[in-house]
Amino acid sequence: MKNYFEYKDYIGTVEFSAEDRVFFGKIHGINDLITFEGSSVTELENAFKDAVADYIETCESLGKKPEKAYKGSFNVRISEKLHSDTALLAKKKGVNLNEVVKTALSYIVQHEELLNP
Repeated sequence: MKNYFEYKDYIGTVEFSAEDRVFFGKIHGINDLITFEGSSVTELENAFKDAVADYIETCESLGKKPEKAYKGSFNVRISEKLHSDTALLAKKKGVNLNEVVKTALSYIVQHEELLNP
């Protein structure tokens, strides 16, 4: 089961407020905070698509890139054992730790079904 929508390479979360009796979400992978809501799943999905289309149109009119810019570097917290094992594997293979991590991330992105709980 997935709790997000996809449209035009954007992802929108799906959440529910029991107190307000409304579905809501936000668009991810952008530099701005864009939310949407609906009283049914269909209404929420339509609101998400409308929000994406409006955001893209607004960005175009402002001459702004809609996608969030990623630096290409981030911190990863892992156990000391995994860090040690990965560093030793990199040394045995004659590559650096960064190359092992890039290879592992590329693999999991290509096989995302392995991350399903």
